[in-house]
Amino acid sequence: MKNFFKKYYTVIIASVIFLAMLIAKEPFYIAVTLMLEFIVMIEVVRMIADFIEKKRVQLRFVIDIFIIFLTRDVIIQVTQPNINKDRILFLLLVIFIFFIFRLLALYFSPSNTPKNGNSDEIE
Repeated sequence: MKNFFKKYYTVIIASVIFLAMLIAKEPFYIAVTLMLEFIVMIEVVRMIADFIEKKRVQLRFVIDIFIIFLTRDVIIQVTQPNINKDRILFLLLVIFIFFIFRLLALYFSPSNTPKNGNSDEIE
């Protein structure tokens, strides 16, 4: 029984959330919206904890928060009865730009800079 819960805990959690939404008679998009907002809050707390611990803010956390928040907004827009296609396309464009920033932040990260000034040497 313990192995079952260990192996299928994600299915069990999703089922509980789904049943709670059915019992509460709330639309499904509200559950998705709340879960995505929860993920944004987790990322914000991680960023603050990292700042307290290391005394610096990593650009990766900030960009991740924006990407998750914009993805949440796209999902909300798609699940609305009247879909605003222009707004969705704009949000997708902004998400794409943030993904480019995310890749640039990884590429130009201080941990990727060479130690002895040799530009060919990257850890």
